[in-house]
Amino acid sequence: MQTLNPLLLALIAGLFTWAMTTAGAALVFLFKEINRKILNIMLGFAAGVMVAASFWSLLLPATEIAKQAGIVEWLPIVVGFTAGGAFLMVMDKLIPHLHPNSTDGNPEGMPSNLRKSILLVFAITLHNIPEGFAVGVAFGAMANDGVTLAAAMVVALGIGIQNFPEGAAVSIPLRKEGYSRRKSFMIGQLSGAVEPVAAVLGAYFAVNMTYILPYTLSFAAGAMIYVVVEELIPESQSEEHSHGATIGSMAGFLLMTFLDIALG
Repeated sequence: MQTLNPLLLALIAGLFTWAMTTAGAALVFLFKEINRKILNIMLGFAAGVMVAASFWSLLLPATEIAKQAGIVEWLPIVVGFTAGGAFLMVMDKLIPHLHPNSTDGNPEGMPSNLRKSILLVFAITLHNIPEGFAVGVAFGAMANDGVTLAAAMVVALGIGIQNFPEGAAVSIPLRKEGYSRRKSFMIGQLSGAVEPVAAVLGAYFAVNMTYILPYTLSFAAGAMIYVVVEELIPESQSEEHSHGATIGSMAGFLLMTFLDIALG
């Protein structure tokens, strides 16, 4: 498998994470609504996985690659991480979107007359771009021995695992708001459709621009942490006593840490 094209591996991994999102979204055919405490645990779990993946699978390899290349170790971390967060912040301001769990129902970003369903898809797409990009960068880094095949597979597995509850966390609340099961499912699964594209793009940058590889890894980490702090954590803390979300976050972090150390 090591001889396979990293872009092909990234595409397969992106399709896997999308499939996991689709499987989670399909739960809308079994449940009309989801208990808020369970939803908070799911969101917290996803946040924990993303934080762990950002450190173990992206930032830590970035420092090692920078050291081997004779670059000041902290420089790509600071520059790439900042750029990743700034990119998502700019996109958040420019692209009109509406989060599924929005309390006031007002779209964010630039003013738009787009339908609510389209705005929901845009919001979810913004959320999943950094996840797919991170998967792609991990597989692309294999070409330069920056990341092992096992480590890259762990990134894809971790993102896929947290995509399952994320898919349900999107589709089931939409059903409760009055959307049909089919439309709720379609919007939910679309939340992962961007990941194969982002994965191939991330792998392309990692393979063809090796001199910026540590910056690219850090960029993906910054974008993922932005999503965690901007969306997942606030949404998971919807109750006064949100111990479930906290436990979910710790469980997600521990699971991803175990996978990365044991398998990566």
